[in-house]
Amino acid sequence: MIVLHNDSKVPLYLQIYEQIKEDILSGQIFEGSKLPSTRALATTLNISRNTVESAYLQLYSEGYVTSKAGSGFIVEKLDSSIILKLKKEDSKNIGTYKNTLAKVTSDESYKYNFQYGTLSASDFPLRLWRKISNRCLASLSSEDMTSYNDSKGELELQIEIMKYLNKSRGVYCNPEQIIVSSGIEHCLSLICQLFRHHFNQIAFEDPGYTGSRDIFINNGYDVVPIELETDGINIEQLENSFAKVVYVTPSHQFPTGSVMPIQKRLKLLDWAIRKNGVIIEDDYDSELRYNSRPIPSIQGIDSKEHVIYIGTFSKSLSPSLRLNYMVLPQSWLVRYDKLFSRYQTSVPLIEQKIVQQFMNLGHWDSHLRKMCLSNKRKHEVLIHTIHELMGDNVIIHGKNAGLHILLELNNGLCEEEIIKKAKDYGIKVYPVSKYWMRLEKYSNNMILLGFAGMSESEIVEGIKMLNNAWFNN
Repeated sequence: MIVLHNDSKVPLYLQIYEQIKEDILSGQIFEGSKLPSTRALATTLNISRNTVESAYLQLYSEGYVTSKAGSGFIVEKLDSSIILKLKKEDSKNIGTYKNTLAKVTSDESYKYNFQYGTLSASDFPLRLWRKISNRCLASLSSEDMTSYNDSKGELELQIEIMKYLNKSRGVYCNPEQIIVSSGIEHCLSLICQLFRHHFNQIAFEDPGYTGSRDIFINNGYDVVPIELETDGINIEQLENSFAKVVYVTPSHQFPTGSVMPIQKRLKLLDWAIRKNGVIIEDDYDSELRYNSRPIPSIQGIDSKEHVIYIGTFSKSLSPSLRLNYMVLPQSWLVRYDKLFSRYQTSVPLIEQKIVQQFMNLGHWDSHLRKMCLSNKRKHEVLIHTIHELMGDNVIIHGKNAGLHILLELNNGLCEEEIIKKAKDYGIKVYPVSKYWMRLEKYSNNMILLGFAGMSESEIVEGIKMLNNAWFNN
């Protein structure tokens, strides 16, 4: 019998996977047994069918079950000696898993989690993804599987990304300028190596995303904090610094949510041209604008090749893909090829082919429209509920785009107290102080609320409980 802990941090599909795997290894589920259909198990457990499919796919990928057309998932035959070994090893893992589960459930059981950077599982087109994946697997030749791939990425994927960027973000480039990579960390690490012996300082938005900032610091760069204004980075402070490289998130600044207007983008570009510098444009959350059309990228208005553009599939398709890309100016390609021509791509061939097909067949555009509509509704529900319940007790920052907002409270509580009171009511909210380099500039009364991973009803109930926690005590 499968028992799920809905208040656990462990995803439901992993709970299902672990329990079925344990039953297979212990012999409670025999070789050749047919697992319940995804629909039947989803109905029994009162969960999404996609959740069950994810658990079954994990079992399938590890060889515990096989999938037969018209027959569903069948338990595979496992060598008895391997099973014995797995039992011994897995008993430790299962014990650790259960201990972790118990600890998470007892110590940190949140009823609602306003986590940022996550997407709703129901928004991912799992069936379509499986269909395209199977088709791509069938198309691979033995040569494909026994050779190395282009270090910059597959040409077909580069072309699809190029077409999308030109149409949607006004980015102008050739396929050869697009470098496919495994996440923002990998992108920035490559840039750090590319800049070595050319630059030693990088100007950085303050507050700004710690993940990016840490990469620059860990690669030996002097990171210079530049204050934010309501419309983005302070150009005057940037002018007065000695930095010739700046990292910005102009489409939805993290974490404040501000959007840099076209006038300031032009000023920033003028700075880069005069300094013979470089703008690293992380186009974070650019697709997710709710009340107006997206502003064209800085790269698209740059005719002098001073912008490195970075984009991702993590915030609109799947964080687990770990698939990012950057567009290098032509002038930096020779150095890139000199440094990295012997490197191999960090993104598997099959993953690149699946994403390329997903885009080529028009599914990417329709998925983006669906994501924007879904998250716009959640965003509107979040903003409306906060205004209705909290009114002038709070100030909302960054309420026109993206997958999170900043909430500034006017009740005299500091960040730590705000988070503690929310936790007492079973609600998880997130600190923002860590994003400031100069903490003396931080007012210490803000928290970050993500909403994409929650349903509309969960958002409403969560905000009601937060209102009670913060203002009705």
